Amino acid sequence: MDESRAAGEPGPPPEAAYRPGYERVAEQILQLIAESQLQAGDRMPTENELATRLGASRTVVREAIKILSAIGRVRAQKGRGLYVADDEGMLGSARWSGLFLPTDLDHVYMLFEFRRVQEMTASRLAATRATPVELRSIEAAAETCRQGHLTGEAALFDRGDEDFHLGIAAASHNQFLLAAVREVRRLQHQSSTIGLHGTVGGHAAEAVEEHAAIYEAIRDGDPEAAAQAAAVHLDNTLEDYRREIQRRVFG
Repeated sequence: MDESRAAGEPGPPPEAAYRPGYERVAEQILQLIAESQLQAGDRMPTENELATRLGASRTVVREAIKILSAIGRVRAQKGRGLYVADDEGMLGSARWSGLFLPTDLDHVYMLFEFRRVQEMTASRLAATRATPVELRSIEAAAETCRQGHLTGEAALFDRGDEDFHLGIAAASHNQFLLAAVREVRRLQHQSSTIGLHGTVGGHAAEAVEEHAAIYEAIRDGDPEAAAQAAAVHLDNTLEDYRREIQRRVFG
């Protein structure tokens, strides 16, 4: 645990509170591209149209476009407009969406294998880097998830689960890791194979306890215990997904 945490000094707010507006808009633009099923080379809405659609200023949209252009997701052609770039990156939704076949679980296993590596690392780093504010945010997300399970409110459970995992990734203080965790979770949600949104599955009760174990290890500043608790959680979640997918696909 770092010295600022030991001294109880307040740290920076959690990631969701301090992200610049242009980062959020950049993410919304990527989501819009995926939802509209735009392919490489397709023309995008103009900056003005994006600003109206996303409820943002044109200045913020312009900054978001600069970021997306820099990372190779959008191409701006002077006098012609905005286009989806050829290089969507490793986890570009259009490129990956065709991989998820209803009768093939191999890609689901690979996705969870990737998540396992990411979230073990995020939990390990969070155990040494999380600020008191971030710890409270993670704890609150775990409690939201628990309440969703107790009340049977799937949306509440899902929101708590999302906030919990992204809160840990934010507490790793590694922006590349945070982006990767967010992208893989989005891919998981969008996958028609997994398709469990709105369902509090049979693993929900165990997930609540597993969240608590991860949080406690991070709170106690124990990196290896946090990583192992995350591994157990992902392995058990995968097993739950496997059973549900087989039930839905194969009856």
